[in-house]
Amino acid sequence: MKKYLLFAEQLYSYPILRPIQQAILQRGDQVAWYLHKIPNLLSQDDATVLTNVEEVQKFKPDAVFVPTNWVPDFFPGVKVEVFHGFNVGKRANSKQDHFRIRGHFDLYCTQGPDTTIPFQELAKHHGYFSVSETGWSKLDPMFKCDDPQLLRRKINTSKPIIFYASTFSPKLTSAPYLAPYIQKLSETGRWHWVVTVHPKSLKETIDTYRNMQGENLTFIEPGEEVIPMLNAADAMLCDTSSIFIEFLLLNKPVVTYKTSVPGPHLLNINNPDDIENSLERALSRPTDLMGNIETYCNSIHPCRDGNSSERIIQATENFLEHEYKSMKPKPLNLGRKFQMRKKMSYYRIK
Repeated sequence: MKKYLLFAEQLYSYPILRPIQQAILQRGDQVAWYLHKIPNLLSQDDATVLTNVEEVQKFKPDAVFVPTNWVPDFFPGVKVEVFHGFNVGKRANSKQDHFRIRGHFDLYCTQGPDTTIPFQELAKHHGYFSVSETGWSKLDPMFKCDDPQLLRRKINTSKPIIFYASTFSPKLTSAPYLAPYIQKLSETGRWHWVVTVHPKSLKETIDTYRNMQGENLTFIEPGEEVIPMLNAADAMLCDTSSIFIEFLLLNKPVVTYKTSVPGPHLLNINNPDDIENSLERALSRPTDLMGNIETYCNSIHPCRDGNSSERIIQATENFLEHEYKSMKPKPLNLGRKFQMRKKMSYYRIK
């Protein structure tokens, strides 16, 4: 029986690590959580939470799964990076940030060729970590959704559903600008709109959309589970939020407004007056657009069977059995190790 630790230090870690927890338990292995300075949103059905470093060291995990870009070096076990999102490219240096090697991890579980190939080149160069293309655990529940039309039935509509979501980044968000256009389009009654905004959005922006609710517009409170929205909608309106990638992976079209990452897989517009016509085109699912979506999805996340968490566990076991002992030692990184101890208020040296 293997022991695994789930290291969560951001709220977004929960939906990424929970499918891995399920895969571990299904294999009959043991799992525990460590929560670093975030609210405990676990239920009684989730695994035990270890509350301090000493408990982690006593538990002695074989591997630690991490969605963020750091993990305490004084935790036992190999360190496995499972990523907190896709490399959307919101900022000019985001590509560099996504592939920055900090010397924390032994194994990178990548999402698709778009990330696998660069990390494999980095692995050859550095020699102290391995790479396995597994897919992203967070998407497993989306691909294995038991009832894709649950939200449609709840809304009780037969109209095409348009899902609108936006990033919170002040320089990239479309939410403050598109509200009057979305409200006007909802009043025509042609489509039913499902609208949510990022939890970090300004209160006035959230209130604006909340007050737009009506016969043809349903507002979903920020932070609620997005899988019902993704599965029920027929087309999406977005900007540069990474959520549009999840929608594309369901083989559905996206209209973006002034996105910083345009491409042939998107219908990008720069004038809000073009929203209606672009959504009409999206709903018609033109052959060229759908082909470009498939090509894009095969590059970023070709595994769409909902079994990425199982592949992550298997890749970790293979690494432990066949590769770990032959890897070069990780760099000393004394400065970063001190920073981690400071973060954790742990200064013991074993």
